[in-house]
Amino acid sequence: MVTSVDSDVLKALADPLRMQIITLLSREALCTTHLVEETGARQTNLSNHLKILREAGLVDTEPCGRFTYYSLRPEALTGLAAEFAALASAARLAADANFKRSC
Repeated sequence: MVTSVDSDVLKALADPLRMQIITLLSREALCTTHLVEETGARQTNLSNHLKILREAGLVDTEPCGRFTYYSLRPEALTGLAAEFAALASAARLAADANFKRSC
């Protein structure tokens, strides 16, 4: 049974702006300046969202001069995707077998 889905990761992915950031970072590493241009969000708002994504283990940072580049950690999403795939598979089996707990 799958029970190890990290609630911090799910909370981090639940916000629309953070999902937009994740989508952008899936294509390339970006600095805050790029993310401001792409999302239209304010720099301070983006920094707060990036902190949440870093703390959830979804994003890595790389200092580059006076800028910090952010990149997506694909292994974090791969593990999450595998857990959701296992949940979907278990749900399919239960639905096909019409499993119900009697009252």
